[in-house]
Amino acid sequence: QVQPVESGGGSVQAGGSLRLSCAPSGPTYSRRCMAWFRQAPGKEREGVANLDTGTRRTNYADSVKGRFTISLDNAENTLYLEMNSLKPEDTALYYCAATVVACRSLRKYEYLYWGQGTQVTVSS
Repeated sequence: QVQPVESGGGSVQAGGSLRLSCAPSGPTYSRRCMAWFRQAPGKEREGVANLDTGTRRTNYADSVKGRFTISLDNAENTLYLEMNSLKPEDTALYYCAATVVACRSLRKYEYLYWGQGTQVTVSS
């Protein structure tokens, strides 16, 4: 079974930084496109960033461009999300997701495999 496992969430003050990690499981073909999503209470789950493991191309939501960086460590087989200049509106449950085809968008229905999430809380 393919089950990404997230870690690295926590509480931080506005302007601070956090790094999330995602250790995917399952065969390599199951994670051609990997992504981070987030969901705040009462809101829809939204895409934050994705990375195509074949081309290494990345894509970011406008709300995080210039502040967040998605990366993949092949040796460790781990996906990261480096989050800088955090804002209270970044507070959410962050999910790692993966799918078998090349990255097309940050629409949640395109992703097959999901982790349980890790909480990020940013205080003002």
